[in-house]
Amino acid sequence: MRSARSVPRPSLLKTATAAAALLAAGLAVGVPGDAADAAEFKPKRAGDIQLRVRGIAFMPDESSTVRVIGGEADASNEYVPEIDISYFLTDNLALELIAATTKHDMTVEGSTLGDVDLGEVGVLPPTLTLQYHPLPDARFSPYVGAGLNYTFFYDEEAPGPGDTVQSIDYRNGVGYALQAGLDYALDGAWSLNADVKKIFLNTDVELNGGAIDADVDLDPWVFGLGAGYRF
Repeated sequence: MRSARSVPRPSLLKTATAAAALLAAGLAVGVPGDAADAAEFKPKRAGDIQLRVRGIAFMPDESSTVRVIGGEADASNEYVPEIDISYFLTDNLALELIAATTKHDMTVEGSTLGDVDLGEVGVLPPTLTLQYHPLPDARFSPYVGAGLNYTFFYDEEAPGPGDTVQSIDYRNGVGYALQAGLDYALDGAWSLNADVKKIFLNTDVELNGGAIDADVDLDPWVFGLGAGYRF
């Protein structure tokens, strides 16, 4: 099992930043300019603790090597809530811990046995990022971040007796994460948020007690919209 992935190319961070900007464009729609300018808001400051709740789209970007039967692993897209907490080390630097869990339908497509149902698996990838906030005093306050995740796989449910796959095991692993986003400050300590993350997530999978095995990179994009409050 690989314990870590190679450092992602800078172009991925540019892609994440652009995606976050597209997500964030809708935050200001419908907010009257004069009313927004007049409202008082709390700038980002060292020592702040921020809680956010987001709705996220967890969209795997899979690549895989499936031994014995060949084919490509496929994981379903999922849409779930996410919660995170941030602590501002300085006005510009913050640590953010992100937690959400998803459950995916898994298949192998195009194998020598055709499309093979792998059942379902739960994915819990807590992720810690270090963020840079270049404009802590601005109402529109962007940020970029990078960090690590440790992914837990749980509640593996193989199709069972009578199917090609009767048992399945996923191994937990460590990976990298990139992040970009934008906070739009509302009145007081409240804000709206748009965020995108690229999580580099690898697992080794054993089917039927190791008779078939696979090396799977799920590498999801995680797009989120939500709201936050800073204490």
